[in-house]
Amino acid sequence: MRFAAYAHHHRRRVAVVEDDGTLHPLPGVTSLTGLLRESGGLPGLLAAGAAALDVPPGPHLSEVRLLPPVEPPSVRDFVTFEEHVEGVRRSVDGAAGVPEQWYAAPTFYFTNPHALYGPHDDIPVPPGSGVLDFELEVAAVIGREGRDLTPEQARDHIVGYTVLNDWSARDLQSAEMRVGLGPCKGKDTATTLGPVLVTADELEPYRDADGFLRLALTAEVNGETVGTDLLSHMSWTFEEMVAYASRGTRVVPGDVLGSGTCGNGGCLAELWGVRGERTPRPLKPGDTVTLTVEGIGTVSNTVVPGADPVPLPAGRRRSRERP
Repeated sequence: MRFAAYAHHHRRRVAVVEDDGTLHPLPGVTSLTGLLRESGGLPGLLAAGAAALDVPPGPHLSEVRLLPPVEPPSVRDFVTFEEHVEGVRRSVDGAAGVPEQWYAAPTFYFTNPHALYGPHDDIPVPPGSGVLDFELEVAAVIGREGRDLTPEQARDHIVGYTVLNDWSARDLQSAEMRVGLGPCKGKDTATTLGPVLVTADELEPYRDADGFLRLALTAEVNGETVGTDLLSHMSWTFEEMVAYASRGTRVVPGDVLGSGTCGNGGCLAELWGVRGERTPRPLKPGDTVTLTVEGIGTVSNTVVPGADPVPLPAGRRRSRERP
């Protein structure tokens, strides 16, 4: 089953999406995250969706503005593709290979849940950036709360999946990472989610013998294909990622966990590292990035000019004198 959040006639609604794009609004539901909290996970969500299909349909997808399907309490973005790590490292500092520590655990960072964009929204250039990039990912969405989960337990906590574009200001990111903390503003201003939440049961036919979802991934810039990969090239399953995320803490309904960027052109920076030059060039206003994930759908966003950065002073160099 597929669920969408959308705006129509100045109202926010949540609906089941039929194959022909017809929307069946869930009565009284304005937040899929709120519904997940109340329904207790996938069985409750499917029951609510089935009930919505029994009432008269609403508008068509073409008549509404799609929003991010969930309003996540948190967004963890992982880095689970070796090829991406290798290419970006070469692009940033000329380093070869993948750090041995990367294989020890599925590393992630927290990104900004207040900077989410819908699947067709315009994306402003981050203030002060001249090297904008996209990142093609798939995100798992948590359906019910859990703590210190095993991978086997974690499967029952994943309610569904959506497409994620982790927009990245590479120049800002590179500078701030030299401090040894981050990423910060390089990843803080835009993340695309959409076009829908596809429930986990829908994607079970794509699961391979090792537990990975074998989904085809495609990235296009201005209609030209720049990257293709398979989601099953991840080095950890989503269940293993959820288990690690829940270690010593909680995952809660609506939490989003990104797969990290796929390889073979899942972002421009990887291609820059492989080719030794910035081709294709960084994104600029007017460019349209289209990301497609088999079994889930397509998001397509156009870059537009952003705000100028508000000037700030440099850090004060303080005296080491003590009283």
